[in-house]
Amino acid sequence: MTDDRAAFIAAARSNDAARFALVTEPYRRELQVHCYRMLANYEDAQDMTQETFLRVWNKRASFKGDAALRTWLYRIATNACLDFLEKRNDRTPVPADLPDVHYLQPYPDRMLPEDPQESVVARETIELAFIVTVQHLPPRQRAVFILRDVLGWPAPKVADALDLTVPSVTSALQRARVTMREQLPDRRLDWRRPATHELSDEERDVVRSYIDAHERNDVEGLMALLRHDLRFTMLPDPGTLVVTAKDAVDGWVSGGLFQRGKDDWRGVATTVNRMPAAALYLRISDDPEYRLFAIAVLHIVDGRIAELTGFDAGDKPWLDLPPTL
Repeated sequence: MTDDRAAFIAAARSNDAARFALVTEPYRRELQVHCYRMLANYEDAQDMTQETFLRVWNKRASFKGDAALRTWLYRIATNACLDFLEKRNDRTPVPADLPDVHYLQPYPDRMLPEDPQESVVARETIELAFIVTVQHLPPRQRAVFILRDVLGWPAPKVADALDLTVPSVTSALQRARVTMREQLPDRRLDWRRPATHELSDEERDVVRSYIDAHERNDVEGLMALLRHDLRFTMLPDPGTLVVTAKDAVDGWVSGGLFQRGKDDWRGVATTVNRMPAAALYLRISDDPEYRLFAIAVLHIVDGRIAELTGFDAGDKPWLDLPPTL
């Protein structure tokens, strides 16, 4: 028996909650990332991670050490998410023609796993395009896909975790892969990032130029940064639009988000979901401070912004951004 299994069993038998927490806490970040892939919502992922630990505590006597502790924890987390999704889908059904996920939230990079091996797995499949596309899968099919293709579990282990047969796991995985290929943009069929996870100089330059265009109210400069076939989403308003750069900027101007010569912006370069991002602050007349307005998450291809996902940032303290400048 490995050390982690033995320590877990000893802590479970002791009925000492503090000792038990010390044994299970190192798995929190990777389990939370797993829940985020399942749910696409940071706050829901936090709640389901906590629910996972409550279930683990309540079921501690059932763990006999015949499986890896990590496997047992992921099984409980996955089923907690499936239970949550069943309730969420009943409560807030999403129209079949809705092209995107209205409950999507960004994931703060500082909350990714610290363990190098687990961190690599998290970062390869944390980008927004991947997270959104996974949400097009039915919940149980989604769980199969994540356990098989993201975590690399063999089919029998997945079948055991989800109370399925191996043939049904294989069938669900095949259907999931077809959906993933259909839903991902053509240029995003491979969601995995290169071996290095640092932003490139090109990405940093584009973020700086994006912020600079806002600060100077330079509409033409902003438009020059966008690809012709831009994919744009502003959440919580649902829907992804594939629009020209001019149409996108004209829409922002007419909507009051970017007014020529009138807005007073400041920006801070950051990252979320292992992607370049700009936190945008807006100062209105008679206000001495710039107030956090939105965060724009950018996917950059050949020096241009190919995908732009905007989030209202004022109600997300877990992004760890200063509320004012």
